[in-house]
Amino acid sequence: MDKSDGSYLINIKVGFEVEVVQKPHQRTGELTTGIVKRILTKNSKHTHGIKVMLQDGIVGRVKKVIH
Repeated sequence: MDKSDGSYLINIKVGFEVEVVQKPHQRTGELTTGIVKRILTKNSKHTHGIKVMLQDGIVGRVKKVIH
């Protein structure tokens, strides 16, 4: 399993730098970079990415974990 894969909860921790796609940008795939403030998905895996809230309040699904 790739450590940068945002589909697995085990790869994501509060304080990590990640790239997320916000709901309005799902069609375009536009990514936003930020630091994880809260993890919102409870499941250990989500095919579209684990949902998180970034420190600036943006909510999105993790596409890539930068660290």
